[in-house]
Amino acid sequence: MKARLNEQQIPCREAEYYERCADGTAVCRLCPHNCRLKEGARGHCRSRMNREGRLWTDAYGKVCAVQVDPVEKKPLLHFHPGEDCLSLAAAGCNLSCRNCQNWRISQAAPDELDFRCLAPDDVVALAEKASCRLVAYTYTEPLTYLEYTRDCARACSEAGLQNILVTAGYVNEAPLKDLLPYVSAANVDLKSFSDNLYKSVCGASLAPVLRSLELMKEAGVWIEITNLLIPGVNDDMEMIRRMCRWLAAHGFGENPLHFTRFFPQYRMSELYPTPVRTLVRAREVAAECGIRHVYLGNV
Repeated sequence: MKARLNEQQIPCREAEYYERCADGTAVCRLCPHNCRLKEGARGHCRSRMNREGRLWTDAYGKVCAVQVDPVEKKPLLHFHPGEDCLSLAAAGCNLSCRNCQNWRISQAAPDELDFRCLAPDDVVALAEKASCRLVAYTYTEPLTYLEYTRDCARACSEAGLQNILVTAGYVNEAPLKDLLPYVSAANVDLKSFSDNLYKSVCGASLAPVLRSLELMKEAGVWIEITNLLIPGVNDDMEMIRRMCRWLAAHGFGENPLHFTRFFPQYRMSELYPTPVRTLVRAREVAAECGIRHVYLGNV
């Protein structure tokens, strides 16, 4: 276990969104993996664990990264531009993207990292101390520790702050609906428009992400979408065209779409950076399909 960076202790928290089974296993219902866990086992996210037939969220209150960022870094370009946001993360992610840039914290269990114990009220106090009206749950996957994200977001909302999700959107409907009343904006990382690529590159599937986008829109959350283009993997223009047509047909024509440039890292270090001409062509395709606000990132 890594060292705690302050003296405060937050009690271990039983998870929500799971089923206890007669054989001592626990079935997590937080995300579409629906992990069935034996005693002592962790889920895909590494942050939810079966102890004596009960599911526990080990990430609750264990913040492994916290800093102040410009909101444009999320990226959100049409939501309070020019403002800073308090950004925080706990360990874990329910995807296993081969290109993850934050793999050291996303692909780790909470107790494998240094962490700082922060209760929801502590997050409010930190944001106010930093003069931030915005709080972002980012860097890893905030939906894997949804109970903590929700409690922090609720405390921040009650204090007059606004909450931002930076997420891959891979979650079941019921938990997401519990969180959305406290969320003002989200950047959703739409990995590709191919279920096969979701499975082979990220260990997930496409349909739940599209459903999360729809639920966020129905809840009135401001949404911006990021699509990282990886050379030879998800940079096929016909697939990008299908994605943009789906977005336009489902009411996302006015929501900013960010095509971002890939750089070799983690388990895709053998590839080369995305040619800028690929991003420029993707922007042209998106415009042709009715997406009005298209941006290029990491260029």
